[in-house]
Amino acid sequence: MNDKILVLDFGGQYNQLIARRVREHHVYSEIKPYNKISVEEIKNAGYSGIIFTGGPNSVYDEKSPHYDPTLLDAGIPILGICYGDQLMAYMAGGKVESAENSSEYGKTMVTFEENILFKDIPEMSICWMSHTDFVSGLPEGFKRIGYTDKCPNAAMCDETRKLYGVQFHPEVTHTEYGKQVLYNFLFHVCNCSADWQMESFAKSCIEKYREELKDKKVLLALSGGVDSSVVALLLHNAIGSNLTCVFVDHGLLRKNEADFVEQTFKGKFGLNLIRVNAQERFLSRLAGVSDPETKRKIIGEEFIRVFEDEAKKLGKINVLAQGTIYPDVIESGKGDSAVIKSHHNVGGLPDIISFESIAEPLRDLFKDEVREVGAKLGIPKELVWRQPFPGPGLAVRIIGDITKDKVAMLQDADAIFREEIANANLEKDTNQYFAVLTDVHSVGVMGDARTYGVTIALRAVTTDDFMTADWTRLPYEVLAKASNRITNEVKGVSRVVYDITSKPPATVEWE
Repeated sequence: MNDKILVLDFGGQYNQLIARRVREHHVYSEIKPYNKISVEEIKNAGYSGIIFTGGPNSVYDEKSPHYDPTLLDAGIPILGICYGDQLMAYMAGGKVESAENSSEYGKTMVTFEENILFKDIPEMSICWMSHTDFVSGLPEGFKRIGYTDKCPNAAMCDETRKLYGVQFHPEVTHTEYGKQVLYNFLFHVCNCSADWQMESFAKSCIEKYREELKDKKVLLALSGGVDSSVVALLLHNAIGSNLTCVFVDHGLLRKNEADFVEQTFKGKFGLNLIRVNAQERFLSRLAGVSDPETKRKIIGEEFIRVFEDEAKKLGKINVLAQGTIYPDVIESGKGDSAVIKSHHNVGGLPDIISFESIAEPLRDLFKDEVREVGAKLGIPKELVWRQPFPGPGLAVRIIGDITKDKVAMLQDADAIFREEIANANLEKDTNQYFAVLTDVHSVGVMGDARTYGVTIALRAVTTDDFMTADWTRLPYEVLAKASNRITNEVKGVSRVVYDITSKPPATVEWE
């Protein structure tokens, strides 16, 4: 990896999206808070370019995020986006004012003037605007390269210093040629090479840990989720049987999922895997508990206890491996993730078991990159494209108390729904879909008899980042098939409903 882009975060909601868009062009990017890195550190880090993110503040407010103006003369190309554009103008001596009646929100037609940043982009195109302030006076050395009916300086540049600013958001899909804007900045302004490839990442990662973990015993809590699955196979390829994976089956996984995980990693890949069948242990702890947060705490605590029991049997373990990914590192607010990430399957372990160090092979990757590595390693698509699944499993998809019969009922209903989605080839048209066992009973008719059964709710959402989500408009015929099968094949279900609530106001999960 040679070239890298710094995404300097000024509080923008799209900071991770900007970094992901850069990586989609096969250029490595990393996010740093503006107040956690100095100009000297930036210079010494060897960045090929910098992107100033957006943010909710006004640059003329003394309390808003600012930065050392000497960065503009550091010889590193910079692209400012929204607040970052205004900040660049402010740092360079330009004027930023409140737009008052000229604020713009949503899709806006922008006219571009000839410039390398807009190479291969039409003179006019739709861009996504979201601003109440605007650059009213360009700094010395800058020129206008884009405008709208309301915003006289929708884009600007100082070509001599390779400084560029855009008032719109090129990172969002609503900006028609946003990807091309970023491409032009990366390859025509920063002269980057597209050398960030997942295949080469996997190879170098395996080589790195083969050397670093030589003759060391490593322990990994394998959940069957994509992150821990990819970590498991990377480390297995690096150190073989010196890796021990503990897979705790708490009985709250989806139908046949525990068997599939064991068959894949122990059978197909030959990993040193210990499966702990702890279904009864978890169910007994959860008996009579209805409060969602209490359920989560019980499952998290019990997971640690089970993991601790198994770890003690293994003797001396040198290293704990984790599936920490880049968003975890960013959201922790730390540059170093030496603190164990708070997660249902590892939280609290350092107080119980002593480790020399922690291995986090995926700490530089976003979720889509983790999936790509998994595919390169040959992990089955059922696991690589496994949907987000809550740590407490089906416990938070069963409203009310949990019993063995309720778990089995929900597993069957959920499996039918997922099967019908797959049969209709809609798996990639919705980002998450599942069934919920509600605590609502209703009257039904089976044959000539009245029934009084439970209600199953089906949920499917479409989203880019899970911060917001819209309910998926699944075809009626698919919903009809799923409903018909569930009410006929799952004993005790008398009614099926479809959740058409977006996030917000609802969350994706019901609990």
